[in-house]
Amino acid sequence: MQLLGEKKSSFVNNLTALVSNNNQLQICDPLSVMYAGIRATTLDLPLDTNLGFAYVIPFKNTKENKYDAQFQIGYRGFIQLAMRSGQFKTINVRDVKEGEVVAEDFVSGEIQFQKLEKDREKAATIGYVAYFRLTNGFEKMSYMTKSELEAHGKRFSQTFKKGYGLWKDDFDSMASKTVLKLLLSKYAPLSIEMQNAIKSDQAIITDKEEVYIDNQNLSENSQKAAEIIEMAFDEIECTDEIETEIESKHFKDDDKKEHQLKLT
Repeated sequence: MQLLGEKKSSFVNNLTALVSNNNQLQICDPLSVMYAGIRATTLDLPLDTNLGFAYVIPFKNTKENKYDAQFQIGYRGFIQLAMRSGQFKTINVRDVKEGEVVAEDFVSGEIQFQKLEKDREKAATIGYVAYFRLTNGFEKMSYMTKSELEAHGKRFSQTFKKGYGLWKDDFDSMASKTVLKLLLSKYAPLSIEMQNAIKSDQAIITDKEEVYIDNQNLSENSQKAAEIIEMAFDEIECTDEIETEIESKHFKDDDKKEHQLKLT
């Protein structure tokens, strides 16, 4: 129980609330849901979808004809993990509107921006920019056009190719996360926590491995990630106890709803 420690109670409550409010998660493989929740808890990222730090997404596994739960980190989650390291002075990501790109240095690749002061919300979004500055003064920026991000999404996301999923439903968040994640993975000093977060993002986690359904090119990391997961779960001797507690709470909630229906 060392992995969850004092967070066990909040983990059970949060995961129960998450599953209770999502009918699709209720038909997912229960273990994939639980392991996604444990990964979010170990990274200390809340699963409240309104906060946008981390998500547990239902994913149809056509190969095995079932639904699995996929763990995903939002761009706010990556910002949170970066700031925790104590090495970042500033970190940000935002959309870029038509008319805000002023110039690009041919040699350095640095881009100059100027924010629209009037009717910015009405202007078309043409790209997304991520930026960070470390406490030692090093800074780096990355800009990707909307078309580049659409191409990236269709290349690496099986769901986007089929016309559904987060890339389709919330392009702004996925585009923001992508440009920030690529910038951090290329140029930022990565803590162990951040490395594990990048590996686990968009993974279906089981007791043996992490399967990257939405990014087949990341499958080479699965074995290494699986070893990390296996080492972590060697410390947990009460997975069944947690699962039982979640089920027990879920049944209690169902009983409470049934009782309320009888009263009405």
